[in-house]
Amino acid sequence: MKAHTKESQATMTPQKSLEYLKEGNLRFQNNLKANRNLLEQVNDTSDGQFPFATILSCIDSRVSAELVFDQGLGDIFSVRIAGNIVNEDILGSMEFACKLAGTELIVVLGHTSCGAVKGACDHAEMGNLTKLVQKITPAVNAVTEPKDESLRTSKNLDFVDDVSHVNVQLMIDRIHAESPILTEMEKNGEIKIIGAMYDVNTGEVKFDE
Repeated sequence: MKAHTKESQATMTPQKSLEYLKEGNLRFQNNLKANRNLLEQVNDTSDGQFPFATILSCIDSRVSAELVFDQGLGDIFSVRIAGNIVNEDILGSMEFACKLAGTELIVVLGHTSCGAVKGACDHAEMGNLTKLVQKITPAVNAVTEPKDESLRTSKNLDFVDDVSHVNVQLMIDRIHAESPILTEMEKNGEIKIIGAMYDVNTGEVKFDE
């Protein structure tokens, strides 16, 4: 499989880009990697890159976007930060990826058993991690069940995963609220912004559609 070119990127649409990721995740789940020569892709992309999607995911070592979507060099922009949170630097990166580099899809990818989310559920405090975890606290507060405080901790994995899913939705809300550029592009049908959850137990990505 060849790396994306300017010509192949031009044929992509937001929906087609989403289908590419879905197909890649199915290959990943079935251990059927696409046939690609990575060294050849190094050569193919030496003069430029033409990715079709931008993925915001967690730094979790089990959630590499390139792997779970079975993509090669030059296929996707991968933005990684604990808890897949949004800040102005990440928004700027997304604006570059879509407005200047031509990607037509943004995926905010949360995952099950997220350590950053667990930290937020437990109100963890440690150095700079404290401020990062606080950015996830609104998602903790938005999940109203269970009400019993003893069940609203990292030990309750169902609660953790519910918070992770809500966190994805809230980060998409922040993209819309804080990036007029991306919001306008989505309104015009130039890009699609979508949330998804990766299951660390199965390798499956479920998209919010």
